[in-house]
Amino acid sequence: CRYVIIGHSERRANYCETDADTAQKTRTALAANLCPILCVGETLAEREADETFAVIERQLNAVLNALDGDAANLVIAYEPVWAIGTGKTATPDQAQAVHHFIRAQLAKCDAAQCRILYGGSMKPQNAAELIAQADIDGGLIGGAALSADDFLAICKAAGSA
Repeated sequence: CRYVIIGHSERRANYCETDADTAQKTRTALAANLCPILCVGETLAEREADETFAVIERQLNAVLNALDGDAANLVIAYEPVWAIGTGKTATPDQAQAVHHFIRAQLAKCDAAQCRILYGGSMKPQNAAELIAQADIDGGLIGGAALSADDFLAICKAAGSA
């Protein structure tokens, strides 16, 4: 095992995992020489209240502050909770805006080179346009990975970006 997903929206919602829990798990993963894939994202209510950036900043800072400058080995996955399993997807512009914000936050702790993935219902129909965005480095694929044809199409889109 090389990677571990931490802070996924289902863990936060179903197991009441807090930002502090996520920070501790990230430290533990790094100590075990695992690469944490840190999930951050807002609910529909938070998006509609124009709190997206505040939520992302809070979730990121909980981990970044706990790492004392050891953030360079993180992978960040932006997963808008409102787009997971709902059939809704952030537009490429919406996703890019959040990814750009995340990259700016990472730059503050010399970790701007971290990969940032989009994890909000990427599928063959939107993969190429999402991956073409300047700050989106790839996808954290969920349901589309259950279909070999869909997953292959996403991989091909990523390979041509």
